[in-house]
Amino acid sequence: MSHLSHRFILVLSVVSALALAGCGSTDPRRVAYEPEEFDSTTTHTRSFAATEAQTCEAARRALLSQGYLITGANGDLVTGRKSFQPDREIHLEVEFRVVCAREGGRPGRARSTVAFVSALQDRYGLKKANSSASVGVGAFGSLSVPFSSSDEAMVKIASETLTDGRFYDRFFSLLERFLATAPDSDPGAAEPVTTPVPPPALLQPPSPVLPVSPVRTDPVQAAPNRG
Repeated sequence: MSHLSHRFILVLSVVSALALAGCGSTDPRRVAYEPEEFDSTTTHTRSFAATEAQTCEAARRALLSQGYLITGANGDLVTGRKSFQPDREIHLEVEFRVVCAREGGRPGRARSTVAFVSALQDRYGLKKANSSASVGVGAFGSLSVPFSSSDEAMVKIASETLTDGRFYDRFFSLLERFLATAPDSDPGAAEPVTTPVPPPALLQPPSPVLPVSPVRTDPVQAAPNRG
């Protein structure tokens, strides 16, 4: 076999190996949400034997106890936000969202509520920009002279929904503790206002009407005439 044939076979082998390696490599266009299979229903949800208002009120108190700033709260929705500073040039903000929905059940069973919880984490990084100034130099016009000082600003660099099951388990446990001490009635329910009615003993009876005695009129007798 000639030397040229050996070189041709060698080149063909290298090209085949590269082609096989390319087929087995990961597609760089793959996105992070492709593995989402929608198979878990326990990470972000939990059922409680309470009303929607009671569940959301317990969630509000649970977030307040951990330093969250409540940005919205009503009978079926609670939102809160908390800031973290893990590093000098890194800033994190976690936005918590709790939705309370009535859970269907058979007639006669105790009322229950399912809480849907999600936490969004925003990541900010410190961005530095060098500043410069223009200086007039007579007939030469103006020159841009850079300075060593810089302007710093926090810029949003990432955002993601937290999916750690242990993180949500701790929140659900705390919510359940506050729910155990909640009043039986719905929070915020106004008591009916009634106008007090005095007892019958205090009611003054009407004044009795006295009967009117008939006026007796006697006939007038004429005086005798003595003349």
